Amino acid sequence: MASPVKIKAAMEKIIISGVAAVYIVQQLTHWDLLAPLLGSLVFIAIALLLPKLKGMTLWLTAAFIVVGASFMLLRGADARDWFEAAGINVTIVTLFFFAPLFGIPVRLPSYADALKRFYELNLRSKNALFAGTQLLTQIMGVFINVGSIPVVYQMVFVKPQPGMSQLLANAMNRGFAGAIFWSPYFAAMTLVTSSLGLAWSSILPYMLGLAVLSLLVSWMVDFRELRQVQAEAEPPPQQSVEREGEPEKGAFPLGLGIYLTAAIAVILMLERTVSLPMVLLICMTAVVYPLIWCFFKKEMAVYRQGLNNHLTVTLPALQKEITLFLAAGFFSGSIGATGFGSAVPALLEQIPLPIVFTFSLFTVALIAGTSLIGLHPIVLVTILAGGIDPLSVHISPEYFAVLLLGSWGLSNPISPASAVNNLLAGLLKKTVFEEAAPNYKFAGWMAAVLIIYLLIISDLVS
Repeated sequence: MASPVKIKAAMEKIIISGVAAVYIVQQLTHWDLLAPLLGSLVFIAIALLLPKLKGMTLWLTAAFIVVGASFMLLRGADARDWFEAAGINVTIVTLFFFAPLFGIPVRLPSYADALKRFYELNLRSKNALFAGTQLLTQIMGVFINVGSIPVVYQMVFVKPQPGMSQLLANAMNRGFAGAIFWSPYFAAMTLVTSSLGLAWSSILPYMLGLAVLSLLVSWMVDFRELRQVQAEAEPPPQQSVEREGEPEKGAFPLGLGIYLTAAIAVILMLERTVSLPMVLLICMTAVVYPLIWCFFKKEMAVYRQGLNNHLTVTLPALQKEITLFLAAGFFSGSIGATGFGSAVPALLEQIPLPIVFTFSLFTVALIAGTSLIGLHPIVLVTILAGGIDPLSVHISPEYFAVLLLGSWGLSNPISPASAVNNLLAGLLKKTVFEEAAPNYKFAGWMAAVLIIYLLIISDLVS
């Protein structure tokens, strides 16, 4: 007979799976009758998962539910309004359920070994090591999310890096931020594009440009420290690293490069040819594409292991985020009819500056400032994306999307609540605040770059 703990864990998986399944069916059939079922599953999921939360996440989630329910009661919302508010962020739960499957082939032993050799043979200077670590984290993060951190960490710290530990941690942290800017598989992109009714491809060029700028800003911020470490480093002994039957220069694994490139190309092609929401396209591709890749690579054992790990380890580990995001979605929906969306533009119009500039500055400061004190960026992004009409502040939906995603990305490295900061703090045996502090300057410069970048491209995204 199963224990109560196992029964509860099974119920949690069933409810989360049910949320994803009902959402997919609703998107395919457009049955209005599924909205009450979906909303009910969301409330059940929150009720089941809430007792497992601790600390700030628990208080925030409970506050979103209590305050959101109060707003709904005060304005006399009917049952349909409650269910619609509850379902605002179900796209993110669906993405959490499927998107991590993309990372299974990335962890193939042959690819991991080739990447380690690539690092060992090609990234010998401190500048190259720093930039390469940030770029690789960004690329890997696009597909395996926070799982990119331990993967890259194992490659970078395979041997001691005197004076480089914090700099490499900065590189990984900011590389993950770069992935937030443009990855179609992240909650950030799903939330923003679905809320604003945009195609991922419509903002991809602008987000890639911002991701490249983040690499340059990061290098400039830590340039002095990199130069000092490089000067203090002893010159490496002149010896050949060539091994019998192997070339002297290690190349980036071709198979992995093809897999990652093709994954993006498939999503772009499907988005332009199939009339389905982006989330559904990602879900279908996440199920089929890694399976086909592992089958032809004759690595089905790795696929089965990865699938089992996703269901037994990854999904349970995401329960905190799932609960917080569902509660934040309900809170956002509850304040949708309070006039918040019109109050912000009216307030900003009192400032004797162009409203586009003041709104951009207000958005960046609000998201980054609240992230700095521990509030997850999704809270403010959900409220702003769902509550403010971009036309009311004289910007296009595309401009608004770049602003929100850019603010989210630059806020992640400085937030004590981010999974990346907590993970790196554990790996380097530091406090989360010690890990976040070196990124304050980076976030400040990225905020300025983001505002300038938006003003430059404003004509293109209008």
